[in-house]
Amino acid sequence: MEVDVRKLKIEDYEQLKASMIEAYDGIGSIWRESTIARLLKLFPEGQVCVAVDGKVVACALSIIVNYALYGDEHTYEEITDNYSFDTHDDNGDVLYGIEVFVHPDFRELRLGRRLYDARKELCETINLKEIKVGGRIPNYHKHSEELSPKEYIVKVKNKEIYDPVLSFQLANDFHVVRVLTNYLTGDKESKEYAVLLEWNNIYYSAKKNSMRDSIIRLGLVQWQMRQFSSLDAFYGQVEFFVDTLSAYQADFALFPEFFNSPLLAEFNHLDTREAMHELAKKTEEIRTKIAELAIAYNVNIIAGSMPVVEDGQLYNIAYLCHRDGKLSEYRKIHITPNENKYYGITGGDKIAAINTDCGKIGILVCYDVEFPELSRLMALDGMKILFVPYLTDTQNAYTRVRHCAMARAIENECYVAIAGCVGNLPGVNNMDIQFGQAAVFTPSDFAFPTNAVKAEATPNTEMTLIVDVDLTLLKELHNYGSVKTMKDRRTDLYEVRKVNGE
Repeated sequence: MEVDVRKLKIEDYEQLKASMIEAYDGIGSIWRESTIARLLKLFPEGQVCVAVDGKVVACALSIIVNYALYGDEHTYEEITDNYSFDTHDDNGDVLYGIEVFVHPDFRELRLGRRLYDARKELCETINLKEIKVGGRIPNYHKHSEELSPKEYIVKVKNKEIYDPVLSFQLANDFHVVRVLTNYLTGDKESKEYAVLLEWNNIYYSAKKNSMRDSIIRLGLVQWQMRQFSSLDAFYGQVEFFVDTLSAYQADFALFPEFFNSPLLAEFNHLDTREAMHELAKKTEEIRTKIAELAIAYNVNIIAGSMPVVEDGQLYNIAYLCHRDGKLSEYRKIHITPNENKYYGITGGDKIAAINTDCGKIGILVCYDVEFPELSRLMALDGMKILFVPYLTDTQNAYTRVRHCAMARAIENECYVAIAGCVGNLPGVNNMDIQFGQAAVFTPSDFAFPTNAVKAEATPNTEMTLIVDVDLTLLKELHNYGSVKTMKDRRTDLYEVRKVNGE
């Protein structure tokens, strides 16, 4: 007999399904192939199986969560976001077990212990604080008339009663945290109770820059348009703001769209399209410099947006320079008539939330925020904070961005931060005037400001805006809000999806 503990693969599904049918024996529905595929895409390392003589007979499924967002009184539906697993976060601190099963013909081989050992090894390898599970108590229905859940747990711990799940978990060094009520809908054997258990990783060390709680500090730069004598002078102004926001321990620094456009001045003798192509030649150097600042000042920098030429096409790209050295980007998708006429900008074609050490965020550049489908797709991908760098010349243009940003916060149950340029820029064609007011918007419910504005800057004045946002409030809104816009969508009538699947 050959026993192999390994990562689960989608090709294993038929064998997995057969083992699930035997393991559940009519007490529950089996995991669909699409669900397993989703878990494998999100967190392949966390899906482990045991094959005996090449046949998959046992499996353990898990995700990583920012546990502070859910706490010790969650339900299974909450911790998995109704089985969508959008709660998974690569930057979380807890490995959460969502399933373990063993084919009944192989239970004498103690394969469950092998799966739990694999989970513990994974927890240590990727430096997570602990493993948590909401364990069913399937034998409780036999004793529920004479014992409370607490009394039942004590008797199981004292080995006076055997419970196939709880007894196993206690034998594997898990300890009881609390009783969970209404944990798994329809679990009649457990009377919908569960036991929250945890295993602590004694080798865990707190990860620098990882979100230890739910408070994220945003730093917004309301950028004054001005002439710069040199590229170094431009860098000096950028570093001033990064340094300032870092001193206030901001997690993010947001710069406006085309905040480097004052550098167009030296090309003002050229046609506007040619001038923007010349400015694009500086983007790689500027991006590299800002990426260095992100590391040096320990702050994630959304470098507004800058022009980039690829294969003869001009793009408007917002770079996220992570403070750990990674680089992400978002390419403006919707191009305004003005941008098309004067610069010939090409729209991007990728829509996705971005993983950061503070959870998933989204970036939309200016005009893009006026198209609700983009942010909805990002919200479905787990985005909790949306950043919108913009550049608007008139108050009318700014009003469009502002009001659409406010709507995006409400409909997607997220925070939206916007920042733009202000003032005038003589000597640069098509960049004469700017109007702006940086702000952070919230959903509209009791936990948030009555006007859904967390904070806003003074209009048309160079300044910074530093704002704390609490992700826990978004979770509470999602589950207990006066209205629940994400949950109450009529997906039986309509849907928003990516055409190209990316």
